Amino acid sequence: MQNTPKSSPEGSGTRPEGAGRGAPETARASDNATPDSRASSGPTPAATPPALPRPASELSGRLASLAETAKAYARSAQADNTRRAYAADWKMFASWLRRQGLAETPPDPEAVGLYLAAQVERGGAELSVATLERRLSGIAWRYRQLGQPLDVRDRHIATVLAGIRRRHGRPPLQKAAVFADELLAMLATLDMDLRGLRDRAILAIGFAGGLRRSEIVGLDCGPDQTEDGSGWVEIFPEGALLTLRGKTGWREVEIGRGSRADTCPVALLETWLKLGRIARGPLFRAVARKNGGVGSERLTDKHVVRLVKRCALAAGLRGDLAESERRVAFGGHSLRAGLASSAQIEEAHVQKHLGHASAEMTRRYQRKRDRFKINLTKAAGL
Repeated sequence: MQNTPKSSPEGSGTRPEGAGRGAPETARASDNATPDSRASSGPTPAATPPALPRPASELSGRLASLAETAKAYARSAQADNTRRAYAADWKMFASWLRRQGLAETPPDPEAVGLYLAAQVERGGAELSVATLERRLSGIAWRYRQLGQPLDVRDRHIATVLAGIRRRHGRPPLQKAAVFADELLAMLATLDMDLRGLRDRAILAIGFAGGLRRSEIVGLDCGPDQTEDGSGWVEIFPEGALLTLRGKTGWREVEIGRGSRADTCPVALLETWLKLGRIARGPLFRAVARKNGGVGSERLTDKHVVRLVKRCALAAGLRGDLAESERRVAFGGHSLRAGLASSAQIEEAHVQKHLGHASAEMTRRYQRKRDRFKINLTKAAGL
């Protein structure tokens, strides 16, 4: 591992620029000059120092304002969940370095490789390779922000990570899909108060739109209404049009009206907006337990996860599993996977609706897909 050399005090052991061989030669030339030449030459003008950039505190009002604007754009470069995850990743890594007596800077690839090995040793089978790769991304991102990039291709990192992938890599665990009949059972477990009406709309819109949990809570009542919004909804007589900014860019999702008002996603959303008196800003908000009032802050995506888990358990879904297994079987992606598995239409339409970049990703969500519809064995004549 690298040992950072101690910086010497200013001026010690270092000659200032121009004080090398030129300085003695100037002195000798001065010694050889005659008194008359010295007198005629006059005093030597001092060299003009180079202009130094002004510190940020001395920027003009216009530049200072632009600096704050640039910082705001930089903060918006990543989703809130990504920023929180990266911050947690760095905090864990920095804490491990302190316990080992190692410095945070400069970045040491060998120390990072040891940290990855320690994480696997500590986490065991519960720590997935994908989580470990995400933690490495968080560490590398932090070092880039410090202006000291970490070379993740260094052999101390790359070979260790390759070995971890080979020994501990496994297929990703998929959340159980919630199908249409199961969704109806989940809706029936909710109360008819304001909080229950909101949660009904969340489940129905999330399922019908095939939305990610972050997309559900990121919806606003209209465009350009909040800084942290990631989309908005427009309601028409035929249904609702959602404009979303997802992982693959902007996309539009159309949700048609259902046949029954008590299960129609659009009707449930309209009921929530009307009774919650929401016309602008975040679509889904917290409801106070004491007075039942609707707040102004949007819900977090964790609410969607807890809601799906709670309703799935209350509805008795996957009763064949143990209680502990049922608790981890369902999550925010259960709604999205449920629509992909339930929709009996061409795969290309499902792919577009979900906003997937490839058909292969869409197939991962289809839990009841006919995997042997195309039989290459028979096609080859066997």
